[in-house]
Amino acid sequence: MAVRRITNTGLAGLAACLVLTACAARVDSRGNLPDGEALARIKIGEVSKMEVQEVLGSPSSVAAFNDNEWYYISKRTETVAFYRPKVVESKILVLRFDRAGVLKEMETLDQSDSRDVDLVKRETATAGNEITVLQQLFGNFGRFNKDALPKK
Repeated sequence: MAVRRITNTGLAGLAACLVLTACAARVDSRGNLPDGEALARIKIGEVSKMEVQEVLGSPSSVAAFNDNEWYYISKRTETVAFYRPKVVESKILVLRFDRAGVLKEMETLDQSDSRDVDLVKRETATAGNEITVLQQLFGNFGRFNKDALPKK
């Protein structure tokens, strides 16, 4: 009787630990945000693109229409159980180079600089017929060409 009570108590404790572990938050870090020591080695007006890339690594992104603007993007998210991830911290290091490829400006943006973007919910119409599932399943019955079949 005592062994059964200990076993039941142990199983209940194990189940409680599993439930609590499932509810724990998971923190994910993504992107490439250079540390302060690496940033200290970069001096505005003194380093080229090549030197910046050697110190900081490749940028996360380059501006679409201006290859003299580099972005190092980093984001930390926290996920609790099955809920959507919540952004805890977001930073972007923007490096701008002059035409000669020398660093002319460095800017750090954080979550307070971000803006929400409203998505457009328009749909592009497609040409053709809209058919039902049954028409898709049974639409080809009887449609074959005996002459196109391979001969044995």
